[in-house]
Parts: sequence; structure tokens; C-alpha cells
Amino acid sequence: MTTATVGAPGSPRRYLHSLWLLSARDLKVRYATSALGYLWSVLDPLVMSLIYWFIFTQVFQRSVGHDPYIVFLITALLPWVWFNAAVSDFTRAFNKDARLVRSTAIPRTIWVNRIVLSKGIEFLCSLPVLVGFIVVAVFTSTVPISFNWGLLLFPVGVLLQTALLIGLGLLVAPLCVIYTDLERTTKLILRVLFYASPIIYSVSDLPGIFPELAAFNPLSGIFTLYRVGFFPEVWDTLSVVIGAAMSVGFLVVGIVVFRRLERPVLKEL
Repeated sequence: MTTATVGAPGSPRRYLHSLWLLSARDLKVRYATSALGYLWSVLDPLVMSLIYWFIFTQVFQRSVGHDPYIVFLITALLPWVWFNAAVSDFTRAFNKDARLVRSTAIPRTIWVNRIVLSKGIEFLCSLPVLVGFIVVAVFTSTVPISFNWGLLLFPVGVLLQTALLIGLGLLVAPLCVIYTDLERTTKLILRVLFYASPIIYSVSDLPGIFPELAAFNPLSGIFTLYRVGFFPEVWDTLSVVIGAAMSVGFLVVGIVVFRRLERPVLKEL
């Protein structure tokens, strides 16, 4: 194998090289037979954004979110697509390549991390969609976009979402091998989580005690970090602090649980 020539066995260099090869393989397989190729990574969030924009600005009188609404939507929909696609793939992370998982000497965490990386690359490749809508909004919107220091927090949002996804992957992937019904349960949870996350609305739009409750959804704080560079009024300290703490917490818990479940998972495979 190519990995035998890069780094010593068990070294971080070998691990990272193997991670890159597996992630690149996933992307090649995904787009090898596709005529549109890269465009598929942007069509899903683009179509979703246009649908919600049309419904909430052209059909109904919108009372949530901020203008320009299409930019407000895109800044959360793009990371949501990354989150949703990664968690969905976690449910099949080990079963899909059971033979390789059993036989390889590479740490099994790589089967989770490769999903996070490949879907993360797709997310980064979809960012030109956001840039395009920002450019259009700058020249056409009656409400100017407020570029501010919060743009520096965009990469922080990426890092926290990466930590959150790795932690969730280390939990979901082995549990779905041991408890097969969790695959379908995870899909149902993702559907609910879409509407429970501030994507088509912001945390400040929620009434009563719901803003405080929404803060315990780590995506609330992460999406705030993505948006605050364009919409400073969405800043919510409670959501950001709790979101950061929960992201790191899921990562730690995921690592601990994965170590305990690794042997049972190999027996099931």
C-alpha cells in the first residue's frame, strides 16, 4: 500500500496520510460518474436556500431572520448540509467497509475522521455560493450587509463544528453497529434538529424561555459564529459559550466511549 512508504507505523504522519487518501477516495467515488461533479456539492444548499427564500419573502410575510434574508439563510444552511451529511454517513461508517475495518492496522477512528474531512472539504467548496450571494446582495439589497470583526470568528465556527462532528461520529458510528435501529433513529433526530436549530430563524426570534433552551443546542452557538460577521445583531453570548463547551465535551466523551466500544464493534463486524 502507498501508506507503507509514508511515516512509521502508528505515527501521526502515517495516520494523516491514510486519512487524506481515504477522504480523497470518498470524493472521487462520489463524483466519478457524475457529469456535474463539484456542482452537486452546492446544488443542495442552493436549492434549499432559494426555496426558503421564496416561501418566506415572496409567499408569506416573514417575521424572522435578518435582511438580506438569502445571505442569512446560506450562512447556516451550508454548515447544516455538512453536519447533516456527516452524521448520516456516521451511521454506516463501519458497516460500509467492514472488511477493511477488521483487517487494517490503522486506528479505527480514521473511519469517522475521513467522513468529517471529506464532507468538510465539500463544505469549503460550497462557500463560493455564499460569496456569490453576498456580492449580489451588496449591489441589489436595500439593507446593506454589515461586514465587521465577527468575520474572524468564521474559522472558529469551522473548528468547533469539526470538533463536534468528530465527537458525535465517535459515538454514533460504533453505537449504530451494536444497535442497528439507531441508524433510522438518527435520521429522525436530524429531521427534528433542522427545525430546532436557528437556520431559518435566529435565536433572538424565539419567544419566552426558548432562547435559553436553544442555547443547549451546540449548533446554535456555531451558526452564530458563522453569521455574526455579516449580522452582528445575532450575537448571543450564552449560545456561543455553551456551544463551544458542548462541542469540546462531545469530543472528549466520544473519544472515551469509542475506546470502550472498539472491541465490541469488531466482534459485531
